[in-house]
Amino acid sequence: MKKQTLFICQNCGYQSKGFLGRCPECESWDSMIEELKEQEPKSAVSIKPAQLLSDIDSEFKERFLTGNGEFDTVLGGGLVAGSVVLLGGRPGIGKSTIMLQIACNIASTKKKVLYVSGEESLAQIKMRAARLKIEGKEQLYFLSETNLEYIVSQIESLSPECLVLDSIQVVSHPGLSSSAGTISQVKESAQVLTRIAKEKGIAVFLIGHVTKEGSLAGPMVLEHIVDTVLYFEGESFLSHRILRAIKNRFGSTNEIGLFEMAENGLLEVKNPSSLFMLEGEENAAGNAIVSTMEGTRPLLVQIQALVAKSYQGFPLRRTIGLDHNRVTLLTAVLERRAGLALYNQDIFINVVGGLKISEPAVDLGVVLALTSALNNKSLQRDLIVFGEVGLAGEVRKVS
Repeated sequence: MKKQTLFICQNCGYQSKGFLGRCPECESWDSMIEELKEQEPKSAVSIKPAQLLSDIDSEFKERFLTGNGEFDTVLGGGLVAGSVVLLGGRPGIGKSTIMLQIACNIASTKKKVLYVSGEESLAQIKMRAARLKIEGKEQLYFLSETNLEYIVSQIESLSPECLVLDSIQVVSHPGLSSSAGTISQVKESAQVLTRIAKEKGIAVFLIGHVTKEGSLAGPMVLEHIVDTVLYFEGESFLSHRILRAIKNRFGSTNEIGLFEMAENGLLEVKNPSSLFMLEGEENAAGNAIVSTMEGTRPLLVQIQALVAKSYQGFPLRRTIGLDHNRVTLLTAVLERRAGLALYNQDIFINVVGGLKISEPAVDLGVVLALTSALNNKSLQRDLIVFGEVGLAGEVRKVS
């Protein structure tokens, strides 16, 4: 086999035969790493002939449920056989937990499931399953391995209907000299597993880590290869998690799933608005309840505002869960159109529950929360508002 030396960008996958200090594709510095690739000799392969649309077998395998309603909703109504799903999120967010639960649920429906972990030993997986109160199933098999060839051989021998790989970044292809986690390794491993999924009709879950910027490691490589990209959002110190679909070839990307972390794993949230509302009977000044849409699901969210006199030359403007520029704009509208003196006030805005909102329908709630905090007067507890606020101070309808 011939060996070829390439320099590959670890951010975008750009390849160069010579070293470059700066990647010409993504313009990142010091991201080119030398990798040695073996060129396999071309061999005779069976070529599939092209077919007319009318001649294609239209037999479609029905979706099968994962046993988790919120997860199935985000997928578009269940899992499609032969599809590859990438699940990403920060460390400790609950990726391995939710996938172990889903693997157990699918195995309960008499479907064979292979759970491959490259980060935990079999004993550690059993300890985690015991903590989550998950019992062993006859159709649920576990494997602790990082070598892609061994994983493929187990797939060939077991013929599972569902495969879970935790995680794609620790798997290494023996034909590549680079270490696990590099762009070449991640790309090659994902392509091999995707090909197997399509040929054998296996539903594959790939768990992926995120970079320090918060994006999936190797995003331009993985996101183009897989069919569905799911992302877990939430803070480690909060109990709730939000599951979003960034890409979905078999469903909508407008749906979200809401979960709550408990002792026995991630549980579905039946009343989502309860996560983003403060408990208690008294309604303090600066609190406003707004209606917002997350996907196709309406949520009631509480916005808190605190206004305090500033003793600095430049008053503070701090926002959590809202766009900082949008809040600054609304502050200027209140000063100019409503005559409120906010130029010498420190302003702090928070969305209860850690939710991040980008919808302009919450403008009216932000304006009322700021006004309530400045005047130290509470709004009616049963008041729910929504509407976009324009630069002229008008309230516009939202769709």
